[in-house]
Amino acid sequence: MRIATYNVEWFHALFDDAGRLLNDNRWSARQNVTRAQQIAGLATVFRALDADAVLVVEAPDVSPHRDGAVALANFAAHAGIRARRVCMGFANETQQEIMLLYDPDALTAVHDPLEIGAPRFDRPFRIDLDIDATEDLVEFSKPPLEARLETALGPIRLIGVHVKSKAPHGARDPDHAMKIAISNRRKQLAQCIWLRRRVDAHLAAGEAVILAGDLNDGPGLDVYEDLFGRSGVEIVMGWHDGAAGLMYDPHAARALERRIVAAPTTARFYIASEGRYLSALLDYVMVSPGLRAAARGWRVWHPFEDPGCWEDEGLRTALLAASDHFPVSVDLAPPG
Repeated sequence: MRIATYNVEWFHALFDDAGRLLNDNRWSARQNVTRAQQIAGLATVFRALDADAVLVVEAPDVSPHRDGAVALANFAAHAGIRARRVCMGFANETQQEIMLLYDPDALTAVHDPLEIGAPRFDRPFRIDLDIDATEDLVEFSKPPLEARLETALGPIRLIGVHVKSKAPHGARDPDHAMKIAISNRRKQLAQCIWLRRRVDAHLAAGEAVILAGDLNDGPGLDVYEDLFGRSGVEIVMGWHDGAAGLMYDPHAARALERRIVAAPTTARFYIASEGRYLSALLDYVMVSPGLRAAARGWRVWHPFEDPGCWEDEGLRTALLAASDHFPVSVDLAPPG
């Protein structure tokens, strides 16, 4: 069974209000990529993934006039992929939903946000962010999807995430940018603590857990990490809390263990002001201890770092046209 996560940049812009694909030669929201090119690239990538379930980050939007689940199902039909059924959680107002595409012949998935451990992700989380003895209310702009999967390996709890960016948008000057960045990191770390508490509660209940998606964070990604002691990824993994509840992703583990060695990357952004690309490790598929023995074959489908993707010219081109992130997958099979 293959589980994947894929952040699709500007996915919502490829559909009209009825959820039909805008498969034409007008420019997409991606720079120098037409809508037809992006759609063709995405179809090629999803077919190559051939996953039983794909967590789609930045899925098509839901609003009074648009149904992103219909749009995503229409895309799956166009691409001709097995993962054709849609499971979605709490809708948000950002035009970037979190949805799970899955193969109904291989597994079932239902949104199942239990009252367990910490507030549900559509409710506020109370935490003292700045040690002033006053509780702050933290919310997700994109509430994580919490799904119960029934699979051949047994039931699995899947938490799909898109954690808020730390970028200091709207800064007036360097001092203001620093203030915003520190505030954003506090909020992001609080969201990661919230996620970890939910993970701990599910583990305590004896559940197998997969946490997948875009954490917008990783070891060494910004100068404020030392100020707060650890990254959000470390918090979600339980990196410093003992092996019993450690969530595992080999790419994250490699980055945490060997920071002087280049880490794998899952995203590639063009920095226009500097005339270069920035690569980062942002996307993860983490598994709980009970799934470690079944998990194998983690893969970042990176056109320049994965030999199979590089050598397949059609797939390489498709990955570059489809999104600024690349899929991450893991294969799960019974031990032995």
